[in-house]
Amino acid sequence: MKVYGNLMSTCSRKVMTVLAEKNREVDFINIELMKGEQKTPEHIARQPFGVVPVLETDDGFQMYESRAIIRYLDRTLPGTSLTPTDPKAYALMEQFMSVESSYFSPAAMKVVMERFRGTNDEANIAKGREGMKKPLEVIDAVLAKQPFLAGNDFTLAEVTWAPYVDYVIAVGEQAVLAEYKNVMSWWERVASRPSFKKATGR
Repeated sequence: MKVYGNLMSTCSRKVMTVLAEKNREVDFINIELMKGEQKTPEHIARQPFGVVPVLETDDGFQMYESRAIIRYLDRTLPGTSLTPTDPKAYALMEQFMSVESSYFSPAAMKVVMERFRGTNDEANIAKGREGMKKPLEVIDAVLAKQPFLAGNDFTLAEVTWAPYVDYVIAVGEQAVLAEYKNVMSWWERVASRPSFKKATGR
């Protein structure tokens, strides 16, 4: 099994977290994003949108889009399932994966990319900070009642949120999160998992 990705990529980190949870080693082929390798014809043949990651299984099956990949890996690899069997818990997992992709990560990445690129457009950063508040308020209320987003267990919902929360902190914007004590307690649980540490090279 191969993963074409980059460990600085949020989406690659999602895939590598699931693989670590499953104790599955893969051939990791590093795609140098800063050199534009994701836009080469060779990579476009794997991923028509010119981003990472791409999964290639041992029988030659290829797929892209990190959320699709992590669902596939969780369904096909042995080990503890990261998808709840209880229908209500499953629904909550999917709900909060959608909250992340629709409301949290677009706002978070406005801040992250301004800081990462050094452009520091304070108006755009302020919009990003403001955009993060509502989804954080929503999950903070949920996390006041349970340890993880879908209930008592770590699921794919945590996998999708983790890289974005991590980068918000990495670029010095932890104050946005610090207002939400339940989110911060949850984050300690997520960030301390061996799988997340492995996926981020810690």
